Amino acid sequence: MKKIAIYPGSFDPFTNGHYDILRRALKVFDEIIVLVAIQPNKVAYFSIEERVDMIKEAISDLPGVSVDSSTGLSVEYALKHQAIAIIRGLRAAGDFEYEFKLAAGNRFLHEEIDMVLFMADPQFTFLSSSTVKELALNDVDVSPLVPPSVTKAFRKKLKKAE
Repeated sequence: MKKIAIYPGSFDPFTNGHYDILRRALKVFDEIIVLVAIQPNKVAYFSIEERVDMIKEAISDLPGVSVDSSTGLSVEYALKHQAIAIIRGLRAAGDFEYEFKLAAGNRFLHEEIDMVLFMADPQFTFLSSSTVKELALNDVDVSPLVPPSVTKAFRKKLKKAE
């Protein structure tokens, strides 16, 4: 039986930290679906379509990984797609409390879906999508922090804004 996991997030944008966790999670799971969460109450810089396209390009070298988007609860999506786990990343102690509560809520809904947490590689502990956006919007080269597809998308979007 295939071990399927969901890796949900807003991924606005997808970073090298996300990529690293995904690459490491492939050692544990046979198939991973990167799930771009559609959050109507959150203003995104990149559209859902842009995020899905950037991630597809960034993960093209990772067999067993696909990308999808969805509204609603990730745990419901996981159940519908026969996943056994939801992958999350931890950068610092503050992340743990949030993820702990999220895991408890998901377990309340569907105890058969486990939450698997991966510690961020030390070089990525400061890295967040918000940090990347802040830097890029202030004309800082973010190419060392994100896959090439994201760098390309930022350049395109920032050029349009000029």
